[in-house]
Amino acid sequence: MTTYPVEQLSRWDKEYVWHPFTQMQEYRREEPLIIERGEGSFLIDVRGNRYLDGISSLWVNVHGHNHPRLNLALKNQLDHIAHSTLLGLANVPSIKLAKKLVAITPPGLNKVFYSDAGATAVEIAIKIAFQYWQQYEGGRYKTKTKFVSLGEAYHGDTIGSVSVGGMDLFHAMYKPLLFHGYQIPAPFCYRCSFGQTAGSCRQECLTVAEQVISTHTAKIAALIIEPLVQGAAGMIVQPPGYLRRLREICTRHNVLLICDEVAVGFGRTGTLFASEQEGVHPDLMCVAKGLTGGYLPLAATLTTDKVFDAFLGDHAEAKTFFHGHTYTGNPLGCAVALESIRLMEEGDLINSTREKAAVLARELERFNELEHVGEIRRQGMMIGIELVKNRTTKEPYPREMNIGHQVVLHARRNGLIIRPLDNVIVLMPILAMSLEELKQVVDITYASIKAVTE
Repeated sequence: MTTYPVEQLSRWDKEYVWHPFTQMQEYRREEPLIIERGEGSFLIDVRGNRYLDGISSLWVNVHGHNHPRLNLALKNQLDHIAHSTLLGLANVPSIKLAKKLVAITPPGLNKVFYSDAGATAVEIAIKIAFQYWQQYEGGRYKTKTKFVSLGEAYHGDTIGSVSVGGMDLFHAMYKPLLFHGYQIPAPFCYRCSFGQTAGSCRQECLTVAEQVISTHTAKIAALIIEPLVQGAAGMIVQPPGYLRRLREICTRHNVLLICDEVAVGFGRTGTLFASEQEGVHPDLMCVAKGLTGGYLPLAATLTTDKVFDAFLGDHAEAKTFFHGHTYTGNPLGCAVALESIRLMEEGDLINSTREKAAVLARELERFNELEHVGEIRRQGMMIGIELVKNRTTKEPYPREMNIGHQVVLHARRNGLIIRPLDNVIVLMPILAMSLEELKQVVDITYASIKAVTE
């Protein structure tokens, strides 16, 4: 328990801490929720109040908080060494984890480059893809310097990852800083940019994608996509076959495919990695978030031997990938990640997650009864509930109403922590959460939406 008075911590928080993705003027009007510890599916604040963690502490927690085996893995590694650089040296956990990642990711991804967050993993993928074409076959493809990304894409907050993003709310301010590429429409069936309805369209979004890529193939290094679900865009679920078709288009036009599995990987969509569901083998893949089970910041960018080999040469040729982070391949993070993967395998977590996802699907059906629920989007254990002012016209709530935040505050008062994406209420429960706890998450969310919107 904290030795400081709660009121003092609250004052210090408001005075000294700048919270991410948070309007601090509004935040400072409210009483901060200060988390002190965690137990399983629950977060516990400094006053002893318990809250179900309905967003897995921002989509990262897999096995629950304060897990004894993950704690032990961390403590055991700490008895050996906390950190040593990977620049020209190696360490035991990073070697073992790299071998394991190669074994469990889609075939062909045989090389692992470590970093510390999803955005840095994407930044690395972008730089690798760019440099690959500069060096491949003596540089005959040096014009391939541009990237294709989806509308409403979110790949992180570094300048490179923002450059391949497409969310004006987050990214418009920084446009003067960004490099320019090509954007293709997101397959957002609920708000189709072509005016079509799901199931009856002619996949115009894929037609546009092929037109863009075929027209500019000499300039395009890679296409980047979150497989199956665009998370921060509001849980936009891609129609079946969409990812597979994009892979085929990229292959046909000699364009690398980068799969950003930061949010969708490690069981979130019902398979270990989302790209598995359509048999897609990317040229580069980014993983983070659930990699350590929600314990430590660790990320990895995986790629193929073909891409890796373009970086091999004599020292004087300067083909080296000149990129690195201070804590690249941190032994503590790698040790916990290895234990987290063992837990997933031994507990058959993927199959149990599928069963829970089926229960969630049934529990969510009643949300359609609510007058201001426009659409429920779900893939595995990733759920987005879009709230609308008018269901018939799909008119959104105006931003000044901040309707999503009102729902979040109501849920918090009833023992649940969730977070909105504007007018979309996101549920991303801990994968190991029990069925009883999952039903509580759904019940509180339902009651909160009903209370705030009706």
